[in-house]
Amino acid sequence: MLVSRIVSVVAVMAGLFAAVPASAQFFLKSRDFSGARVTGAEPGMTGPALSDATPAELRAALVWNLRAALNVAALQCQFEPTLLTLGNYNAILKDHEVELRESYVTLEKYFTRVNKNKKVGQTELDKFGTRVYSGFSTVSGQLSFCQTAATIGHDALFLRRGTFGELAQDRIRELRASLAPWGEQFRRGISYQALSFTQLPPFGNDKCWRKGTYQKKKCGALHVATR
Repeated sequence: MLVSRIVSVVAVMAGLFAAVPASAQFFLKSRDFSGARVTGAEPGMTGPALSDATPAELRAALVWNLRAALNVAALQCQFEPTLLTLGNYNAILKDHEVELRESYVTLEKYFTRVNKNKKVGQTELDKFGTRVYSGFSTVSGQLSFCQTAATIGHDALFLRRGTFGELAQDRIRELRASLAPWGEQFRRGISYQALSFTQLPPFGNDKCWRKGTYQKKKCGALHVATR
């Protein structure tokens, strides 16, 4: 009888655990983060604002933002290998090598032009790159970011060479929106270990049990602590 009662309590605990996703599990209801196409002049789309930048320079900045985001995804999304973020990123570097290199040269020229000094321009370009990378921090929205970056990286593999910039214009708004915590991610801080009974169920009280099942109406609810 005691064994059946313990099994019943374990079943109750299992039901509680099922309601709280494990932090290591990639479980997320998908959300549509898509947004309008951008030129790069919109606030926040290139990370740091680029004053007096030409359309070509803004496009280059978007290319570099998308490259940086996919790089971050390659490093931070390996907890879910099926997303293929690392392998796809390496393939993208090879497939779009020319456009990526040309975009970097365009940015070099931009920072040299606005700073009127090549050395200072390089320093500012380095700072820009650092800020771009830090702007894709996935502390709060890792799951949605990884999911979104994976789909964009997959699409990049099938692009015609020379059109990576178009993908950046089409999808960078979506990628930035995915960084915000969404759905299950709000509750990822609760762990299985945090759940425990505030007191043991009354295993020795026969009136509280019927065929091994705890009778809440007779003996009250089992109180569970979630912190």
